[in-house]
Amino acid sequence: MRKLTEQDIRTSFVNCSKGEAKRLSVPRDLDERPWDDLDFLGWRDPGAPDRSYLVTEREDRLVGVALRFPPSQRNFLHRSLCSLCLTTHPGGGVSLMTARKAGAAGREGNSVGVYMCTDLACSLYVRGKKVPESGVRFEESLTLEEQIARTTGNLAAFLDKLHA
Repeated sequence: MRKLTEQDIRTSFVNCSKGEAKRLSVPRDLDERPWDDLDFLGWRDPGAPDRSYLVTEREDRLVGVALRFPPSQRNFLHRSLCSLCLTTHPGGGVSLMTARKAGAAGREGNSVGVYMCTDLACSLYVRGKKVPESGVRFEESLTLEEQIARTTGNLAAFLDKLHA
């Protein structure tokens, strides 16, 4: 993924108003992010623990999504599997993230959900740059490139539902 600026991020959101995008918390460490290893930029809002955001490149444009997850979802007592990168996490490492749909459907209150790594570090888990709390990922027969393609494909399927 190419390096993003705060302006890139704020103008990319498809499921919130321009005012909401202007007020959301953007990561302060954009210069230190491992851009070459990211399929999407994901972060949690430190001021609103039930909010997360992700921005990805899709069809030569940026798409930003505001996500929420209920507080009760944060403390799972069992292992959970991320539906994007297929990383297993103990405890609260995977959360059901919901996003208001884009356009009129979202304004009517419709949303879609996906189980994701709570820290939104899917790209780093797939590449072995970050290790889940359990210390291991399942060993797969897929190549790294195939795992990356699966992760980005799963994200694309979620984004398709957001626009449907």
